[in-house]
Amino acid sequence: MKEGSSKDKRKKHGDFSTFINKKSKSKFEHKKKSHVSKEQSEEVKKRQKKYSKTTYTKGGNGGLIRLNKYIADAGICSRREADKLIDAGVIKVNGKIITLLGTKVSPSDKVQYGDQTITREKTRYVLLNKPKGFITTTEDPFERKTVMNLVRNACDERIYPVGRLDRNTTGLLLFTNNGELAKKLTHPKHRVRKIYHVVLDKALSKKDIATIAEGIELEDGFIKVDAIAYAEGGKNKREVGIELHSGKNRIIKRLFESIGYNVLKLDRVVFAGLTKKDVPRGKWRHLKEKEIGFLKMIK
Repeated sequence: MKEGSSKDKRKKHGDFSTFINKKSKSKFEHKKKSHVSKEQSEEVKKRQKKYSKTTYTKGGNGGLIRLNKYIADAGICSRREADKLIDAGVIKVNGKIITLLGTKVSPSDKVQYGDQTITREKTRYVLLNKPKGFITTTEDPFERKTVMNLVRNACDERIYPVGRLDRNTTGLLLFTNNGELAKKLTHPKHRVRKIYHVVLDKALSKKDIATIAEGIELEDGFIKVDAIAYAEGGKNKREVGIELHSGKNRIIKRLFESIGYNVLKLDRVVFAGLTKKDVPRGKWRHLKEKEIGFLKMIK
């Protein structure tokens, strides 16, 4: 399938370039300090070959895997970065600090990163471009279509949606089995960026844009968006781009309804720096390693 020009894409989805910061860091490095002399380093190299096929478990030699892979499969970091953690002396196996690269462990071993015990289950991150007509829930007693139907073949692990989108709201929805990250991404204090393309029932006046930008008092509190502007340079004043970090229920629809507008279409085009690029409506993809690294850097 051929990709259209960037101009065509802006025409179809709206130009939200004023909202998106393209210069985002995607990787981080673990600083490593040298704790050994040159002579000690040579001794370690000699011993690595001897210990690379050993394990620190008492449960025999079945199902052994390299420690760096175990750490990577737990979703902590990549194998290369896991080697740096091992070399830095922050990984324990069965209570013992391990610094020898190539060490192997079994599923019954207790592996710790600092004081945190980690499990080998692969951590998954799946990005869906949600279509209309699906509710954001894992199960539905009325047997309506749920977003889980769309990602059921994404992975063997059980994943969950991060936050929610209304039944008729379309756009980006992230799934993961990383509960700690999911909690971080949905908590307002972390100010995770969400950008929506909004289509209204009538043209939005500049006065009302200013009203929304200044903030509106709703029944459940004061709401102020992070940014708002006409889409596509104001060619169609019924379409706007709006950025906010609030996770309140139906917040965008309620904002516009409070000043006399109805939202006809609502599409989330950016979530936590992720975009709809290469994700057609109703389809999903796994996040890339650098995208996962960026999400984990959110504070």
